[in-house]
Amino acid sequence: MSDDRSSPFASLPIVDVSAPAAASCAAPPTAFPAGRRLPPWLRQNLAPGGGHGETAGLIAELGLETVCSSAKCPNRLECWSARTATFMILGNVCTRPCGFCSVPRGKTEALELDEPERVAEAARRLGLKHVVITSVTRDDLPDGGADHFRRTVDAVRAATGAAIEVLVPDFLDKPGALEMVMESRPDVFNHNTETVPRLYREVRGRKSHYPWTLELLGRAKRIMPEVKTKSGLMLGLGETRDELLDVFADLLAHSVDFLTLGQYLQPTLDSLPVARYVPPEEFDEIGALARQMGFAKVASGPLVRSSYHAREMTEDGLVG
Repeated sequence: MSDDRSSPFASLPIVDVSAPAAASCAAPPTAFPAGRRLPPWLRQNLAPGGGHGETAGLIAELGLETVCSSAKCPNRLECWSARTATFMILGNVCTRPCGFCSVPRGKTEALELDEPERVAEAARRLGLKHVVITSVTRDDLPDGGADHFRRTVDAVRAATGAAIEVLVPDFLDKPGALEMVMESRPDVFNHNTETVPRLYREVRGRKSHYPWTLELLGRAKRIMPEVKTKSGLMLGLGETRDELLDVFADLLAHSVDFLTLGQYLQPTLDSLPVARYVPPEEFDEIGALARQMGFAKVASGPLVRSSYHAREMTEDGLVG
């Protein structure tokens, strides 16, 4: 992250394999103690105004959901001011009890069949060149919502010609679901690993499985070798550096191209607590190690999120 603490978004640390490599395996710096009070590097001083009201109004007008609001993303005002958003389809109720997420859980509703067209209209009116489409997990649907994903990608591409990134659930026990999504030929296929294997059950719940996550990412690349595959992890949940490096090796073994690393922030009092706040310099070190290991692009910083500055990360030649 930038050293300018008054503007934490000034420099997103995206690196590629052409950047100089220098990293240390030394012990991490002392982390800011976890608690209710945020450390200085996570306090945002955003200027008032901007275009976030216009973006929010358009989303409300079209009756859409965004992960920006549902997941209480700390970057949503900045992204909305830049007229960007990550669209969340398949409703706003999830069937998985993940310990880190603020998206509501409970009884789901029927799919809105015109949702793909409404997402496409929003993307068109916002003038987006890179569209991120994600969803809640819908274990209650026979295909996990895969066909709805495919229809949404097709509609957005027809309306905008934009590059499209899908950030999908795991489609556990949904045969043919991944293949259906890949029929839409997304430019980026993203599925988040979230945490290290030791913490998987606590963080992601009983139905999520680390080996399945890896296999999903690997299968997407095998189905469509030209797609860029991407995954993200949250830091500050109690993981060790060695555990992170093992996950990086597993992701590379499954042909993952892009990696995002960000600080876990407790969204509600009922969510998992933060074990520690990882300092920006440690994010820099870990990101550099990931780059050295072979990822094509790495975004690593306290406020980095899976779809934050997604367009910049996928464009060639950008180095943060």
